[in-house]
Amino acid sequence: MDTNTKLGPVQRTVVGAQFLFVAFGATVLVPLLVGLDPSVALFTAGIGTLIFHLVTKGKVPIFLGSSFAFIAPIVKATELFGLPGTLSGLVAVGAVYGIMSLLVRMRGVGFISRLFPPVVVGPVIMLIGLSLAGTGVQMASSNWALALVALTTTILISMFGKGLLRLIPIFAGIVVGYLTAVVFDDLVIADLVNFEPIKDAAWFALPNFVRPELCWEAIIFMIPVAIAPVIEHIGDVYAINEVTGKDFVKDPGLHRTMLGDGLACVAASFIGGPPVTTYSEVTGAISLTKIADPGVIRIAAIFGILFSVIGKMSALLKTIPEAVLGGIMLLLFGTIAAVGVNSLVKNRVDLGNTRNLVIVSIILILGIGGAEFSVGTFNFGGIGLSAVVGVLLNLILPKSKTE
Repeated sequence: MDTNTKLGPVQRTVVGAQFLFVAFGATVLVPLLVGLDPSVALFTAGIGTLIFHLVTKGKVPIFLGSSFAFIAPIVKATELFGLPGTLSGLVAVGAVYGIMSLLVRMRGVGFISRLFPPVVVGPVIMLIGLSLAGTGVQMASSNWALALVALTTTILISMFGKGLLRLIPIFAGIVVGYLTAVVFDDLVIADLVNFEPIKDAAWFALPNFVRPELCWEAIIFMIPVAIAPVIEHIGDVYAINEVTGKDFVKDPGLHRTMLGDGLACVAASFIGGPPVTTYSEVTGAISLTKIADPGVIRIAAIFGILFSVIGKMSALLKTIPEAVLGGIMLLLFGTIAAVGVNSLVKNRVDLGNTRNLVIVSIILILGIGGAEFSVGTFNFGGIGLSAVVGVLLNLILPKSKTE
């Protein structure tokens, strides 16, 4: 596939804006769901992408945006430790990427696969989606009509959309749901959308940055959650290899891409943004447009930073009705759970094997059941506890002679 199309300055700018448009919906959805400033997420997506390109010598056409994997952990950790404490845990997530980067450089990619095999990663990803099922239904129930409009739009675009439109189902669902809410607000139901914050907001305003505060409980709570995004990162790098016909695992090296992602996570968390990770949607856009120029991705990052300081845009995003977000979540979190199931199926994990069945069962039951481990004021539970137990079981339980 020829992805080396040469572009002029104007074309590069237009395509860069287009790539940001592809990632926009998902990037701002995460902070809206966890109570962070969406403008901060746009800013950190831009800064994080530029950091990634600096570490990878500007060779890899990857855009970094808000990670869905951390939605449930951020919500829970914020309840337990407050937002500043949670951010310190998210800084530690970046450190996990750094450690994995070092291990990959020393031991190779196979080491990560042995430590986090599909039998562990699959059910952990499933938990990320299943743990938020109740939240999605609760938000959607505030107005089922709006929720169903957003959900139906997202499904239809995912299944029948053509070209770039198919790559932005979340964005399309939010837009159609929001416009429907505006129409309903005028004709049927009052107070669905409050435009006063938009009128009051300044055109230019810095995002609402928040500094982390050291909280060891939050750090220990959040570190294990990094397992799934680390594996996802590896998969996305291999995917971009296939799209571009290049081998970024060798040059600049998977250890560099992982380190770049980790440093981007640290930078995002230090100013109050959600962790950032590789975006499969942008990889799809590259495949579709045949444009794999890393410089274009950096233009998209700069656009993200510029949009983040438009105060009225931040205010507009905050007026999106809860039901619209809930409708998107019904599909989104179910899809995440399905990805975990697909990981088990695709890698042919034999659940007839007692060892595999035990690992998957324990991970799911601990996570769904809300198991917690407490010593004094220290509390450890949720997806993090399930992931750690899964890794330990995988290391401890004996394998069959065939395996």
